[in-house]
Amino acid sequence: MITFKECTLAMLDKTFGLHEVAEHPALKDWSERPADISDFERQHLLMLRRKLRLNVHDWNETELGYNFIGPLMVLVDYTSEKFNFFAQRDFKGTVDGIEIGGRPDGMIASGFREPEKPYFCFQEYKKERDPEGYPAAQALAAMLTAQELNEHRHPIYGAYIRGSLWAFMTLEGREYCISDPYVAARDDIFDIFRILKSLREIVADLAALNS
Repeated sequence: MITFKECTLAMLDKTFGLHEVAEHPALKDWSERPADISDFERQHLLMLRRKLRLNVHDWNETELGYNFIGPLMVLVDYTSEKFNFFAQRDFKGTVDGIEIGGRPDGMIASGFREPEKPYFCFQEYKKERDPEGYPAAQALAAMLTAQELNEHRHPIYGAYIRGSLWAFMTLEGREYCISDPYVAARDDIFDIFRILKSLREIVADLAALNS
């Protein structure tokens, strides 16, 4: 069995015939979707940005998760009866006859009390490379597994986070695309929130499709 933690992009490319592309319609559609930001949300985002600027160089991964990523996800609000936000949940699948699995830092999946079919997976890191592995590869490995669980019916979405940097990802077929990073300590935080908020609409459509 291959675990998400041991994956690198090179290993995933060679093992599963994946190919990174510079642009992809699914990522373009997702990243450019409009989403309204209320005055309340804007003020909350400014508060989170201020806290991030003060602490991002000193927080460990757990502190970054509790103090910034978690509150940001709560502000978007992915909770519904058909899908929910889950953290540190194990899941696995079989891709090309190879069992692959692990525990992404977070995911949005169908199901209420426990995840069923993951639509979005993310991985959080303080550094680009550390003893726990590569964040982009771990996120992609989780997305690849999610793709099998969803029977290749639609694109799979993801992200990896390094401190204040957010990169969004899509996987469709054997092609994946990774966005340029957004800097949450700058005005990019509003784009990050808009993208996360538009993801809620995408997930709601996918959950309805799979219900």
